[in-house]
Amino acid sequence: MGIAHDLGLVRMRRRLPSPARAFRARSFPLRAPNVPGGVAPAAVPGRTGADFDTAWARRWPARMGRAAVVEGPMRAMVQVLASPRRRGTDRLADLDGALIFAANHHSHLDTPLLLTSIPEPWRHKVVVGAAADYFFGTRLAGATAALVMGAVPIERARVGRRSADLAAELIDDGWSLLIYPEGGRSPDGWGQPFRGGAAYLAVRCDVPVVPVHVGGTGSILRKGRTMPRPAAATVTFGPPLRPEAGERAPRFAARIEAAVTALADEAATDWYSARKRAHANASGTLTGPDAGIWRRQWALDGRRRTPATRSRRWPNL
Repeated sequence: MGIAHDLGLVRMRRRLPSPARAFRARSFPLRAPNVPGGVAPAAVPGRTGADFDTAWARRWPARMGRAAVVEGPMRAMVQVLASPRRRGTDRLADLDGALIFAANHHSHLDTPLLLTSIPEPWRHKVVVGAAADYFFGTRLAGATAALVMGAVPIERARVGRRSADLAAELIDDGWSLLIYPEGGRSPDGWGQPFRGGAAYLAVRCDVPVVPVHVGGTGSILRKGRTMPRPAAATVTFGPPLRPEAGERAPRFAARIEAAVTALADEAATDWYSARKRAHANASGTLTGPDAGIWRRQWALDGRRRTPATRSRRWPNL
Protein backbone atom coordinates (compact mmCIF):
# COMPACT_ATOMS: atom_id res chain seq x y z
CA MET A 1 0.00 0.00 0.00
CA GLY A 2 2.88 2.35 0.83
CA ILE A 3 4.61 1.65 -2.54
CA ALA A 4 1.36 2.20 -4.46
CA HIS A 5 0.88 5.47 -2.64
CA ASP A 6 4.41 6.59 -3.47
CA LEU A 7 3.92 5.70 -7.16
CA GLY A 8 0.62 7.66 -7.27
CA LEU A 9 -1.45 4.57 -8.04
CA VAL A 10 -3.87 5.31 -5.22
CA ARG A 11 -6.30 8.22 -5.83
CA MET A 12 -6.14 10.73 -3.03
CA ARG A 13 -9.47 11.86 -1.54
CA ARG A 14 -9.84 15.61 -1.93
CA ARG A 15 -10.51 17.39 1.33
CA LEU A 16 -13.45 19.73 0.92
CA PRO A 17 -13.55 22.93 3.04
CA SER A 18 -16.13 23.12 5.82
CA PRO A 19 -19.11 25.48 5.32
CA ALA A 20 -17.85 27.81 8.06
CA ARG A 21 -14.39 27.96 6.46
CA ALA A 22 -15.89 28.60 3.04
CA PHE A 23 -18.09 31.41 4.49
CA ARG A 24 -15.11 33.06 6.15
CA ALA A 25 -13.16 32.89 2.92
CA ARG A 26 -15.90 34.66 1.00
CA SER A 27 -17.35 36.90 3.75
CA PHE A 28 -15.77 40.26 2.85
CA PRO A 29 -18.68 41.55 0.74
CA LEU A 30 -21.09 40.47 3.48
CA ARG A 31 -19.38 42.07 6.45
CA ALA A 32 -16.71 44.61 7.26
CA PRO A 33 -13.12 43.55 6.59
CA ASN A 34 -10.74 42.76 9.39
CA VAL A 35 -8.97 45.73 10.96
CA PRO A 36 -5.21 45.70 10.32
CA GLY A 37 -2.94 45.43 13.32
CA GLY A 38 -2.04 48.73 14.93
CA VAL A 39 -5.19 50.46 13.67
CA ALA A 40 -7.97 51.32 16.16
CA PRO A 41 -11.34 49.86 15.08
CA ALA A 42 -14.15 52.29 14.34
CA ALA A 43 -16.70 52.80 17.09
CA VAL A 44 -19.88 50.81 16.62
CA PRO A 45 -22.98 52.95 17.32
CA GLY A 46 -25.06 51.60 20.18
CA ARG A 47 -28.76 50.87 20.02
CA THR A 48 -29.69 51.07 23.70
CA GLY A 49 -29.02 53.33 26.63
CA ALA A 50 -27.86 56.88 25.89
CA ASP A 51 -27.31 55.92 22.22
CA PHE A 52 -30.96 55.02 21.59
CA ASP A 53 -32.34 56.91 18.59
CA THR A 54 -35.61 58.70 19.39
CA ALA A 55 -35.86 61.05 16.37
CA TRP A 56 -38.63 58.94 14.83
CA ALA A 57 -40.83 59.54 17.92
CA ARG A 58 -40.91 63.29 17.18
CA ARG A 59 -42.25 62.94 13.65
CA TRP A 60 -45.89 63.69 12.96
CA PRO A 61 -47.30 60.12 12.90
CA ALA A 62 -45.76 59.34 16.30
CA ARG A 63 -46.79 62.73 17.73
CA MET A 64 -50.40 62.22 16.66
CA GLY A 65 -50.45 58.75 18.21
CA ARG A 66 -48.93 60.06 21.45
CA ALA A 67 -51.45 62.90 21.63
CA ALA A 68 -54.27 60.38 21.34
CA VAL A 69 -52.77 58.32 24.17
CA VAL A 70 -52.23 61.35 26.43
CA GLU A 71 -55.71 62.79 25.93
CA GLY A 72 -57.42 59.40 26.03
CA PRO A 73 -56.37 56.44 28.20
CA MET A 74 -53.57 58.27 30.04
CA ARG A 75 -55.83 61.12 31.17
CA ALA A 76 -58.53 58.66 32.24
CA MET A 77 -56.04 56.58 34.23
CA VAL A 78 -54.67 59.65 36.00
CA GLN A 79 -58.15 60.89 36.85
CA VAL A 80 -59.19 57.55 38.36
CA LEU A 81 -55.99 57.02 40.35
CA ALA A 82 -55.11 60.55 41.41
CA SER A 83 -58.12 62.85 40.89
CA PRO A 84 -55.51 65.64 40.68
CA ARG A 85 -55.81 69.26 41.67
CA ARG A 86 -53.79 71.51 39.35
CA ARG A 87 -52.73 74.94 40.51
CA GLY A 88 -50.49 77.73 39.28
CA THR A 89 -51.06 77.37 35.53
CA ASP A 90 -51.87 81.10 35.41
CA ARG A 91 -48.21 81.75 36.28
CA LEU A 92 -47.28 80.54 32.78
CA ALA A 93 -49.68 82.85 30.94
CA ASP A 94 -47.02 85.37 29.86
CA LEU A 95 -44.49 82.77 28.72
CA ASP A 96 -43.76 81.76 25.15
CA GLY A 97 -41.41 79.33 23.50
CA ALA A 98 -39.55 76.38 24.97
CA LEU A 99 -39.51 75.82 28.74
CA ILE A 100 -37.79 73.45 31.14
CA PHE A 101 -40.22 71.92 33.65
CA ALA A 102 -38.25 70.78 36.73
CA ALA A 103 -40.26 68.61 39.14
CA ASN A 104 -39.70 66.46 42.19
CA HIS A 105 -40.03 62.72 41.63
CA HIS A 106 -41.73 60.12 43.81
CA SER A 107 -43.52 57.70 41.51
CA HIS A 108 -43.83 56.29 37.99
CA LEU A 109 -47.21 58.04 38.00
CA ASP A 110 -45.48 61.45 38.04
CA THR A 111 -44.86 61.50 34.29
CA PRO A 112 -48.43 60.64 33.18
CA LEU A 113 -49.74 63.13 35.73
CA LEU A 114 -47.49 65.92 34.44
CA LEU A 115 -48.04 65.11 30.77
CA THR A 116 -51.77 65.56 31.33
CA SER A 117 -51.30 68.67 33.51
CA ILE A 118 -48.83 70.80 31.52
CA PRO A 119 -51.01 73.39 29.76
CA GLU A 120 -51.08 74.24 26.09
CA PRO A 121 -49.14 75.14 23.99
CA TRP A 122 -46.41 73.05 25.63
CA ARG A 123 -48.32 69.84 26.38
CA HIS A 124 -47.95 68.23 22.98
CA LYS A 125 -44.47 69.54 22.25
CA VAL A 126 -42.62 68.34 25.33
CA VAL A 127 -40.02 65.61 25.72
CA VAL A 128 -39.33 63.77 28.96
CA GLY A 129 -35.78 63.30 30.19
CA ALA A 130 -35.80 59.62 31.17
CA ALA A 131 -33.02 57.56 32.75
CA ALA A 132 -31.03 55.97 29.93
CA ASP A 133 -30.10 52.91 31.98
CA TYR A 134 -33.69 52.24 33.12
CA PHE A 135 -36.08 53.17 30.30
CA PHE A 136 -33.71 52.48 27.40
CA GLY A 137 -32.07 49.28 28.59
CA THR A 138 -33.66 47.29 25.74
CA ARG A 139 -34.89 48.32 22.31
CA LEU A 140 -38.49 47.39 23.11
CA ALA A 141 -38.54 49.38 26.37
CA GLY A 142 -36.88 52.35 24.70
CA ALA A 143 -39.32 52.36 21.78
CA THR A 144 -42.29 52.19 24.16
CA ALA A 145 -41.01 55.06 26.32
CA ALA A 146 -40.20 57.21 23.29
CA LEU A 147 -43.59 56.63 21.65
CA VAL A 148 -45.89 56.85 24.69
CA MET A 149 -44.10 59.52 26.76
CA GLY A 150 -41.89 61.26 24.22
CA ALA A 151 -38.92 60.20 26.32
CA VAL A 152 -35.29 60.92 25.44
CA PRO A 153 -32.37 59.15 27.16
CA ILE A 154 -30.60 61.14 29.88
CA GLU A 155 -27.60 59.86 31.80
CA ARG A 156 -28.54 60.42 35.43
CA ALA A 157 -25.19 59.53 37.01
CA ARG A 158 -23.62 62.60 35.37
CA VAL A 159 -24.41 65.19 32.75
CA GLY A 160 -23.12 63.27 29.75
CA ARG A 161 -22.12 65.22 26.67
CA ARG A 162 -24.34 63.18 24.35
CA SER A 163 -27.43 63.61 26.53
CA ALA A 164 -26.76 67.31 27.09
CA ASP A 165 -26.22 67.96 23.38
CA LEU A 166 -29.43 66.14 22.46
CA ALA A 167 -31.50 68.02 25.06
CA ALA A 168 -29.99 71.37 24.06
CA GLU A 169 -30.66 70.70 20.39
CA LEU A 170 -34.31 69.87 21.09
CA ILE A 171 -34.76 73.00 23.21
CA ASP A 172 -33.24 75.11 20.45
CA ASP A 173 -35.74 73.52 18.04
CA GLY A 174 -38.65 74.68 20.20
CA TRP A 175 -39.27 71.54 22.26
CA SER A 176 -39.89 71.90 25.98
CA LEU A 177 -38.25 69.51 28.43
CA LEU A 178 -39.70 67.77 31.48
CA ILE A 179 -36.88 66.69 33.75
CA TYR A 180 -36.51 65.35 37.29
CA PRO A 181 -33.41 66.98 38.83
CA GLU A 182 -33.35 64.40 41.64
CA GLY A 183 -32.22 61.80 39.10
CA GLY A 184 -34.62 59.09 40.26
CA ARG A 185 -37.64 58.28 42.38
CA SER A 186 -37.62 58.85 46.11
CA PRO A 187 -36.55 55.70 48.02
CA ASP A 188 -38.35 56.58 51.28
CA GLY A 189 -40.97 59.23 50.51
CA TRP A 190 -38.66 62.19 51.06
CA GLY A 191 -36.99 63.99 48.19
CA GLN A 192 -33.37 63.85 47.12
CA PRO A 193 -30.94 66.72 46.49
CA PHE A 194 -31.33 68.32 43.07
CA ARG A 195 -28.61 67.75 40.52
CA GLY A 196 -27.48 70.35 38.03
CA GLY A 197 -28.88 69.01 34.75
CA ALA A 198 -31.89 71.34 34.50
CA ALA A 199 -29.85 74.34 35.63
CA TYR A 200 -27.05 73.58 33.18
CA LEU A 201 -29.44 73.33 30.24
CA ALA A 202 -31.20 76.57 31.26
CA VAL A 203 -27.88 78.42 31.39
CA ARG A 204 -26.69 76.89 28.13
CA CYS A 205 -29.91 77.46 26.15
CA ASP A 206 -31.05 80.66 27.92
CA VAL A 207 -34.57 79.40 28.63
CA PRO A 208 -36.64 79.76 31.82
CA VAL A 209 -37.15 76.92 34.28
CA VAL A 210 -40.65 76.30 35.64
CA PRO A 211 -40.45 74.66 39.09
CA VAL A 212 -43.18 72.08 39.62
CA HIS A 213 -44.19 70.29 42.79
CA VAL A 214 -46.00 66.95 42.58
CA GLY A 215 -47.63 65.75 45.79
CA GLY A 216 -49.44 62.57 46.72
CA THR A 217 -48.15 60.23 44.02
CA GLY A 218 -45.94 58.42 46.50
CA SER A 219 -49.07 57.21 48.25
CA ILE A 220 -50.50 55.97 44.96
CA LEU A 221 -47.51 54.10 43.54
CA ARG A 222 -44.33 54.50 45.52
CA LYS A 223 -41.03 52.94 44.59
CA GLY A 224 -41.11 49.18 45.16
CA ARG A 225 -44.89 48.83 44.83
CA THR A 226 -46.38 47.11 41.79
CA MET A 227 -50.10 47.83 42.26
CA PRO A 228 -51.40 51.41 42.56
CA ARG A 229 -53.77 52.58 45.29
CA PRO A 230 -56.05 55.55 44.52
CA ALA A 231 -55.32 58.71 46.50
CA ALA A 232 -55.40 62.47 46.07
CA ALA A 233 -52.60 64.20 44.17
CA THR A 234 -51.66 67.81 43.51
CA VAL A 235 -49.63 69.54 40.81
CA THR A 236 -48.42 73.08 41.56
CA PHE A 237 -46.63 75.18 38.94
CA GLY A 238 -44.38 77.94 40.22
CA PRO A 239 -43.25 81.26 38.72
CA PRO A 240 -40.54 80.79 36.08
CA LEU A 241 -36.91 81.17 37.10
CA ARG A 242 -34.10 82.49 34.92
CA PRO A 243 -30.37 82.24 35.54
CA GLU A 244 -28.86 85.50 36.67
CA ALA A 245 -25.94 87.11 34.89
CA GLY A 246 -22.84 85.07 35.55
CA GLU A 247 -24.72 82.52 37.67
CA ARG A 248 -23.28 79.03 37.50
CA ALA A 249 -25.36 75.86 37.27
CA PRO A 250 -24.83 74.60 40.89
CA ARG A 251 -26.12 77.85 42.41
CA PHE A 252 -29.05 77.96 40.00
CA ALA A 253 -29.87 74.33 40.82
CA ALA A 254 -30.07 75.28 44.52
CA ARG A 255 -32.52 78.07 43.67
CA ILE A 256 -34.68 75.63 41.69
CA GLU A 257 -34.76 73.21 44.62
CA ALA A 258 -35.71 76.04 46.99
CA ALA A 259 -38.56 77.05 44.64
CA VAL A 260 -39.94 73.49 44.53
CA THR A 261 -39.67 73.34 48.34
CA ALA A 262 -41.73 76.52 48.63
CA LEU A 263 -44.34 75.02 46.27
CA ALA A 264 -44.55 71.93 48.50
CA ASP A 265 -45.26 74.24 51.46
CA GLU A 266 -47.88 76.08 49.39
CA ALA A 267 -49.60 72.82 48.44
CA ALA A 268 -49.79 71.77 52.11
CA THR A 269 -50.95 75.13 53.49
CA ASP A 270 -51.81 78.27 51.51
CA TRP A 271 -50.07 80.71 49.19
CA TYR A 272 -49.71 83.61 51.63
CA SER A 273 -48.30 81.56 54.50
CA ALA A 274 -45.96 79.72 52.15
CA ARG A 275 -44.64 82.99 50.69
CA LYS A 276 -43.97 84.39 54.16
CA ARG A 277 -41.98 81.29 55.11
CA ALA A 278 -40.12 81.30 51.78
CA HIS A 279 -39.14 84.94 52.34
CA ALA A 280 -37.83 84.00 55.79
CA ASN A 281 -36.04 80.89 54.43
CA ALA A 282 -38.28 78.75 56.61
CA SER A 283 -40.05 76.63 53.98
CA GLY A 284 -38.58 73.40 55.29
CA THR A 285 -36.85 70.88 53.11
CA LEU A 286 -37.69 68.35 50.42
CA THR A 287 -35.07 65.90 51.62
CA GLY A 288 -36.40 65.51 55.17
CA PRO A 289 -34.59 65.59 58.51
CA ASP A 290 -31.04 64.32 58.76
CA ALA A 291 -31.94 61.61 61.24
CA GLY A 292 -32.59 57.90 61.56
CA ILE A 293 -35.09 55.96 59.48
CA TRP A 294 -37.80 55.95 62.16
CA ARG A 295 -37.48 59.71 62.68
CA ARG A 296 -37.71 60.41 58.94
CA GLN A 297 -40.75 58.14 58.63
CA TRP A 298 -42.46 59.77 61.61
CA ALA A 299 -41.91 63.24 60.11
CA LEU A 300 -43.16 62.05 56.72
CA ASP A 301 -46.36 60.63 58.20
CA GLY A 302 -46.99 63.94 59.92
CA ARG A 303 -46.54 65.84 56.69
CA ARG A 304 -48.97 63.55 54.87
CA ARG A 305 -51.80 64.32 57.30
CA THR A 306 -52.89 67.40 55.35
CA PRO A 307 -56.10 68.10 53.42
CA ALA A 308 -54.14 68.28 50.18
CA THR A 309 -52.76 64.76 50.46
CA ARG A 310 -55.44 62.86 52.42
CA SER A 311 -56.35 59.59 50.70
CA ARG A 312 -59.78 59.10 49.14
CA ARG A 313 -61.54 55.97 48.06
CA TRP A 314 -63.24 57.41 44.97
CA PRO A 315 -61.98 60.11 42.58
CA ASN A 316 -63.80 63.35 41.87
CA LEU A 317 -65.02 62.90 38.29
